[in-house]
Parts: sequence; structure tokens; C-alpha cells
Amino acid sequence: MRHVSVLLQECVRYLEIDPEGVYVDGTLGLGGHSEAILEKLNGGLLVGIDRDDRALAFAGERLARFGARAKLIKGNFGDLGDILDGLGIEKVNGMLFDLGVSSPQLDDRTRGFSYMQDAPLDMRMDETAPLTARDILNTWSEAELRSIFWRYGEERYAGRIAEAVVKAREDGPVETTGQFVQIIRSTMPAAALREKQHPAKRCFQAVRIAVNDELGALERMLDTAPDRLVTGGRLLVISFHSLEDRIVKEAIRKRENGCICPPEFPVCTCGFVKTLKSVTRKPVIPSGEEIAENPRARSARLRIAEKV
Repeated sequence: MRHVSVLLQECVRYLEIDPEGVYVDGTLGLGGHSEAILEKLNGGLLVGIDRDDRALAFAGERLARFGARAKLIKGNFGDLGDILDGLGIEKVNGMLFDLGVSSPQLDDRTRGFSYMQDAPLDMRMDETAPLTARDILNTWSEAELRSIFWRYGEERYAGRIAEAVVKAREDGPVETTGQFVQIIRSTMPAAALREKQHPAKRCFQAVRIAVNDELGALERMLDTAPDRLVTGGRLLVISFHSLEDRIVKEAIRKRENGCICPPEFPVCTCGFVKTLKSVTRKPVIPSGEEIAENPRARSARLRIAEKV
């Protein structure tokens, strides 16, 4: 297994790691970010969270040399509060969430995440979860499919594709990623098929988000994280598409500029308490050198907020 951790040095720098602090890597993956954090700790603790058993097993071996300083938990980062409560941890010094799909998940054809190879329709981060991509494409209504293609993938041909999926399954279930790609291609005009972006990218993104309730988990985490940070602690989120980035940006904005009092009021009377402030005016993006080494990093956007 190999995965290049995106914006690794930037994450370590912006976390401003306290060697005695407690940190959360809410998307452990293969442990690259966690390893870099642990190397800065001396008496501190790293809590690594992931839903993927394979990733947890690999990261466990990778981080074994750190002993009790690394606490790895199978779970959903949307349940951050419950996970920390279960460990008896009230506050942490920093949190990192990388919302991307790891290279091993994309490259393992049995997982069904990639539109570049034919595979069973799965797309589960947690392979023990009941809902799969196959279930969604074969049992959800045309209206539901149209909704997720549009909302989660921002697919402008959402209606056409949803209709085509429902029609295709009249002849038998849609079983593989290759079948899904062909259905998508069959609905698009020639000009859309010539675009640089793969025609199936947006719909695959949408189905993956629906399978794993990714936006629900993200929103729950963003509601919880500020209250679990110490003053001066930092929240870092790496997103890979505009929908996630907008959610993160808006969550930070609300917590630093959420007052709804009329501008003529001399003091705030709405009860808003500022909890976060942005550390950088714009998201941090990968360098040209990093993109050349790891093209999958191209769309990464890192937002950083600090507890006040």
C-alpha cells in the first residue's frame, strides 16, 4: 500500500504542534499525516480515526513504533464528540481532517471507487456498512438519484443520467462501475464527452458521498470540533471538491462572523459568541512541485481555523 499524504508539511506547520499536546487525525488513512504529527510529540497523544479496517491495520503497523502515543480508533469522524468522550478526552490541541479518498482505495478495483476500471459497485469506506453503491443505483427512485447527482456531484446532466439509470435497470441490475460509466456516457452530448474532466467523475463523487453519508459526517464534525479545541488550538480540513470546501468555509465564517445584529447596534445583543478565526485569508493549495509528484493533489484545498 502506498499513499502520498497531501499538503503534509503545510499541515504540520499550521498545526503548531505542542510536543505535550493531544491531536486528532480524524481521517487516519495509511497514517502519513499521523506519523508526521507523532514525530513532533514528546509525551503527547495522537488519536487516529478511520472507518476502513484495511487502513487501520496498515496504519497500526506503521505507527507501532510510537507505542501508547498513538491511539487508533475505528469510527466515523462525524461522531468526534462521542469518540473523545469514550477516551476520557475533553479538549485537544489540534485536529486534522483529510476528506479525500486514499490512493489504495482508488487503486483497489474491489472497492469500486474508481471510474477508471471495471469493478463491483461498492464505494464503502467501512466495508461492514450495509449500504453500497449498487444498492443506491438499483433501488433509489429516479427523483432521489437526480437529487444526489445534482446536490453532491453538481452534475448538470443529473436528470438525464438518473432517467438512464432507471431505464437500464429494467433489463437487470446495474452491477459494475463499468456499466455505470457507460450509462453516464450514453446520456451526454458529444461536447461534454470531450471535456478534460472524465464524464463520470461527478456522479461517482455523488454516489460515494451518499453511500458514506460524507456530508452529514462533515457537518456533525464541524458542529462539534470548535468546542473540543483548547483556546489557540487549530482545526485543519483538506477538501477536494467545491461542495465540501464551501461547507467548511461557511462553517468557519459563521463562527467568526455570525452576529446578526443590525450594523447600527453598538454592541451585540443576539448572543453570538465568536469561537473560530481563519488563520489564512485563502485556502492553502499544493505547490507545483507537489502536484508534479502527486497529480491527485491538484484539487486539494486546506482551510485552517483557530479557536478563540
